[in-house]
Amino acid sequence: MKQSQIFTKTRFEAPKDEVAKNAEILIRAGFIHKDMAGVYSFLPLGLRVLKKIEQIIREEMNAIGGQEMELASLQDKSLWEKTDRWNDKKVDTWFKTKLKNDTELGLGFTHEEPLTALLKDHIRSYKDLPIYPYQFQTKFRNETRAKSGIMRTREFLMKDLYSFSRDTKGHEAFYEKAKEAYKRVFKRAGIGERTYLAFASGGVFAKYSHEFQTITEAGEDVIYVDDEKGIAVNKEVYTDEVLKNLNLDKNKLVEKKAVEVGNIFSLGTRFSEALGLTFTDEKGAAHPAVMGSYGIGLPRLMGAIVESFAKNDAMVWPESVSPFRVHLIDLSQGNEEVKKAAENLYDKMLAAGIDTLFDDRDLRAGEKFADADLIGIPHRIVVSKKTEEANVVEYTNRATGKTSQVSKDEVINLLNNPLS
Repeated sequence: MKQSQIFTKTRFEAPKDEVAKNAEILIRAGFIHKDMAGVYSFLPLGLRVLKKIEQIIREEMNAIGGQEMELASLQDKSLWEKTDRWNDKKVDTWFKTKLKNDTELGLGFTHEEPLTALLKDHIRSYKDLPIYPYQFQTKFRNETRAKSGIMRTREFLMKDLYSFSRDTKGHEAFYEKAKEAYKRVFKRAGIGERTYLAFASGGVFAKYSHEFQTITEAGEDVIYVDDEKGIAVNKEVYTDEVLKNLNLDKNKLVEKKAVEVGNIFSLGTRFSEALGLTFTDEKGAAHPAVMGSYGIGLPRLMGAIVESFAKNDAMVWPESVSPFRVHLIDLSQGNEEVKKAAENLYDKMLAAGIDTLFDDRDLRAGEKFADADLIGIPHRIVVSKKTEEANVVEYTNRATGKTSQVSKDEVINLLNNPLS
């Protein structure tokens, strides 16, 4: 893509009504637009990041047997009444609306109820289980106070997977697979080293649920980390009894602020019993399906990545989720020969399949570098009068800060196998 064709513009100053670093950087870089408190639109660069995160998650969910689908956002009140979750005193984040005939509907904040009801048409026998449907879908949550930029919003894209198993043993086996898949997601997204599996309250279904918490000063949660074991305990369950149960030494735990980027829950048979989702076993006896729920908020993960890698007015995206792999900067400054050289290199990069943002704009060098720092693409190539005279290009690996001169004949090979 040529940067001159992108309609979005970078901004010198952060918006006055934003205090979260992730939103400040993303708005200034032209990745997102704030429509209102807790509601953001994703612009071309931001959507490219979101889609790359989505694809990483999709690949890992498919690898453990997930089946992608998409459910409706409008929710039938009667389903939620059966599980006692329509009541605002039980769930205080509902967005509710009415049809013209006064029928009440809800905008889905999660999908246990409608999916469980739907599967009554498809699950009959033990032979139909297990199944692991999932989706990427917009969720709506009427947060009292939206905060933390894109990490806590009223409308957001979520990956929610639900497991339906014959029994607790089968559920627990898949639960462990999901746990490992989540670890791979966060590693591939670039935050694996700073993301911990954290034990949290399991409610009425299990002794614990599990959260994936990324260390950041912008985090809303407090966790206690055992670095040797690579696990953590959420403050909500930080008791001597829990530590003993998990075989954790209080003296080895370090308190840290973190943001939750994913969670997994055992649901037992609460929803299947309430909504009548049963299957027959080999002897013809009926049993409710054992369920689990597994969620990742994509904008929240994106925000956590920004909080992890942005410094002052600069961002460096992990290569796996960067909007482009390479930022090619034309510093011809009116020199037609240099301009042509930059355009020729851009064409060669496209032909080689290298995902490139080409800054072909007629701006000063300082403006281009400031924008490039803010946008955060990890590999940078500069073509200028100086480099053209030496028959080289200037290559910078922004993750390491290392800059080198590379022969024009070797630059494509370099970009296919970037220097460390």
